[in-house]
Amino acid sequence: MPVTGKEILYEDNHLLIFNKQPSQIVQGDKTGDIPLSELLKEFIKERDKKPGNVFLGVVHRLDRPVSGAVIFSKTGKALSRLNNMLKNGEIHKTYWVVVKNRPPEDKGHLVNFLRRDEKKNKSFAYDKPVIDSQKAELTYELLAFSQNYYLLGVNLLTGRHHQIRAQLAKIGCPVKGDLKYGFDRSNPDGSIHLHARKLELIHPVKKENLIIVAPPPLEPLWNYFLSNLQHEKKESFQ
Repeated sequence: MPVTGKEILYEDNHLLIFNKQPSQIVQGDKTGDIPLSELLKEFIKERDKKPGNVFLGVVHRLDRPVSGAVIFSKTGKALSRLNNMLKNGEIHKTYWVVVKNRPPEDKGHLVNFLRRDEKKNKSFAYDKPVIDSQKAELTYELLAFSQNYYLLGVNLLTGRHHQIRAQLAKIGCPVKGDLKYGFDRSNPDGSIHLHARKLELIHPVKKENLIIVAPPPLEPLWNYFLSNLQHEKKESFQ
């Protein structure tokens, strides 16, 4: 998928925040597909008519089938500071998630211990610590529902491999389209209904408060929930 300027949610001399689509990969992987980081470098080089190489650091990643806001740094100084902020929990991320089953509670705080299986590229959630596990913590809230699906807002309190996917599957709420974690069928385009909706952080150089909101993909179910929330004015948990 080619990159155009319209997917850029925020940009200055230090940062670029991009609304990733489900088919895009943030960094190179075994598929050999051109990653978003390289596509953006080419876009900036051509747009700004830069003669040399473009610096663009990857601050964090989203899984390929996931959409939403992802941060890149345009300077080494910003990259170093953002990496520290990420490590210290100073970048707050809110996700929208569509699930088939209503969660046990309409608001919840999930604490599990995740063990990553490298061969399967999958994380398993346990109630108690196991060998090589890491503590995983999130909060969620039911935002809206349709005839067949429920929209949750999720705040990550830790950043683990496939954390939202694994923890929601553990309570019987696999993400729509996520075969790996127990949903019964895939989405036609290979996506899953997990979207990085909002980022909140202090700008690493300017020290200004940034709140970045990413529109979900143009797709009937996302469109339904977006219009429903806007109509009901329930976007406090964006």
